[in-house]
Amino acid sequence: MTSAHTTPTPVPADPVPPTGYADIRIVAASPETARRVAEVLRNCFDSTEQRSYPAGREGGTRLHLTVDTTHPAEPARSWLATSRASAADRPQHGDA
Repeated sequence: MTSAHTTPTPVPADPVPPTGYADIRIVAASPETARRVAEVLRNCFDSTEQRSYPAGREGGTRLHLTVDTTHPAEPARSWLATSRASAADRPQHGDA
């Protein structure tokens, strides 16, 4: 008797957003908590309308939105500007 060898079915990859955009997924115990986090993100970046879904058997909310990082607003603009290291600050190949 031969045993059937099964190959695991690959999980489809999430589509990658265009350059400069980021897909955000927020999972929280309550819809209000998820909305509060999304509000902070929308204050920092242009974004799409949020979409919410149930999350898990215990309840909770899963919220999705896409942000445009090419058009940051304050405070993200100043944070992004200060967080970018200049080429001189980066370790060179072979530096430890």
